[in-house]
Amino acid sequence: MNAIHFFSIFIKTSIIGIVLSCNKQPSTVDDSAGTVVAAPPVSIDTSIKHYLALGDSYTIGESVSKTDTYPIVAAAILASQGINFAEPEVIARTGWTTGDLQSAISTTKFNYAFEIVTLLIGVNNQYRGSSLVTYRKEFEQNLKNAIVLAGGKPNHVVVLSIPDYGVTPFGQRDDAGRIAKEIDQFNKVNREVSDISKVIYLDITQDSKRALEDHSMVAADSLHFSGKMYRIWAEKLAGVMKSNLP
Repeated sequence: MNAIHFFSIFIKTSIIGIVLSCNKQPSTVDDSAGTVVAAPPVSIDTSIKHYLALGDSYTIGESVSKTDTYPIVAAAILASQGINFAEPEVIARTGWTTGDLQSAISTTKFNYAFEIVTLLIGVNNQYRGSSLVTYRKEFEQNLKNAIVLAGGKPNHVVVLSIPDYGVTPFGQRDDAGRIAKEIDQFNKVNREVSDISKVIYLDITQDSKRALEDHSMVAADSLHFSGKMYRIWAEKLAGVMKSNLP
């Protein structure tokens, strides 16, 4: 095995193992008891608004600086328009599935309700081959909790669609067509659940496909998206947030 071939295998293995956590099995959550989180109290200080971002590596901005992530940028855009947000709170981690996120939410103490809650989750369910039935069940539970954490107001919850990583160099080395098709199937599920729950749905999947032609929209790890892409998402999100704030 020559050095170039070994390096290629090493990089691909590292990205898969660390970023997508592919060796773990899909998580499952029993939602038979209904929502796990208790309704938090409404914040007394109405001059400062609070934003909770729930998700995975796209939410934390794997391979980009914190200031380039879409929750931070969206809040900064609104601050420039005179809407005062505290620094967004984030419950997200690289490699998380819907089940992992649900577990994290259930063990977190929330001191107040949030004016805005966003939810972007599912790419790792797709990558690991999780069934759509399992995804729907766990996504429904995550969304129920998101609504509770938004003070019981569905119009203060924004679901972001799953981006298409098949357009990245990493995805292009795999079966990009299959990836796109499967992500569309997962997005069909989260869109249906969102519509039933009457929350806001923001399609960023089509934006993500622009990275196929504009490589500056891809992060240095060749798998995630860059700050340039996150700003596009953040600008759309900030507009939606502003329209639905009290």
